[in-house]
Amino acid sequence: MRVRFITPRTAGLFAVFAAAVSCATALPAVAQDTIKIGEMNSYKSQPAFLEPYKRGWQMAVEDINAAGGVLGKKLEVISRDDGANPGDAVRAADELVTGEGVNLLCGTFLSNVGLAVTEFAGKKKVFFLGAEALTDKMVWQNGNRYTFRLRASTYMQVAMLMPSALAANKKRWALVYPNFEFGQASAAAFKQMIKAKQPDVEFVTEQATPLGKIDAGAVAQAIDDAKPDAIFSAEFGADLAQFIREGSTRGVFKDRSVVALLAGEPEYLDPLKDDAPVGWIATGYPASATVPPQNPEFVAAYQKRYNEVPKLGAVVGYLTIKSMAAGITKAGSTDTEKVVDAFQGLQLTGPFGPFQFRAIDHQSTLGGYVGKIALQDGHGVMVDYKYIDGASVQPSDDEVKKLRPAD
Repeated sequence: MRVRFITPRTAGLFAVFAAAVSCATALPAVAQDTIKIGEMNSYKSQPAFLEPYKRGWQMAVEDINAAGGVLGKKLEVISRDDGANPGDAVRAADELVTGEGVNLLCGTFLSNVGLAVTEFAGKKKVFFLGAEALTDKMVWQNGNRYTFRLRASTYMQVAMLMPSALAANKKRWALVYPNFEFGQASAAAFKQMIKAKQPDVEFVTEQATPLGKIDAGAVAQAIDDAKPDAIFSAEFGADLAQFIREGSTRGVFKDRSVVALLAGEPEYLDPLKDDAPVGWIATGYPASATVPPQNPEFVAAYQKRYNEVPKLGAVVGYLTIKSMAAGITKAGSTDTEKVVDAFQGLQLTGPFGPFQFRAIDHQSTLGGYVGKIALQDGHGVMVDYKYIDGASVQPSDDEVKKLRPAD
């Protein structure tokens, strides 16, 4: 397996060194035998999700190379930390393209970072597969010919939760979400969808919290003071944990329905241990799921390799590189335009079963799980869950055409 990790501190020195040795006679032969993919993500900022994600894509690289590579060549991933910052991400992308000669990029976690690389890809005409960044703008309002996205989008995941929100039949809702692109888009989608089906609904408070800096006690108290019947949450990571603990201590969730994006992901459930919010309805990933049937096979292979149960990040990382390899194979080339054409309608199968990348908006139909959070052996788990095919929660082609600019 060929994998290189380059930190922001050493990136500049490495670029100079790479340029200095680029004329070495051995390198052209190496280049001929290798397909390079540039990858960037917020590894230092979001380790809970991205450490499993890294192991997932490393596993994919190893599996692909052990099976003969792609187009008869070894796959090499050159990975960089994007600093969880749009500007740093664009600089990392530019260094990969100009310093490494990479024309195929993938990765990103935060939505604002994903949007920045989306713009870069469109301007520079470089292929980009967004892995985890969830904002709908990546494939709709800000979408372009060169950008695709793997993970189920904000719109799709809110739509997955909507049947549970409507079934609760609550009138007064409180919303809490991180105050950046993902959180804002999540809240907007939730309000739009539930209002369309339940016109008399009221939004009694919106708590837009600074990412990574939530004042959980004040937020929990503000929600309780608003006396909602139900709560919608899009918090994640350490902010989610703090909000859950403060809200539980103050009785904010008692006798109130809660629907939550991402809260069922083991990356965020596991650290809570017995503080897991029992009864919440959430999107997430139960690794024990036997549906789709491909999931147990992936779980067993991952456990054998890493001696741990995979988290959702591992699935996303694995499918990111598998998708890249499938697109290159279909294109029969690493030429940017050919890979872009190949990804439109690209079909493949992974731990979540078959899915494809829609030609109309470049969004994949990869689905997700919705279930109830419960406690088992002192740990939070998802129960009563079901897998929802991503194609079933995507808007119609006519709706997408209204949102997405022409390529």
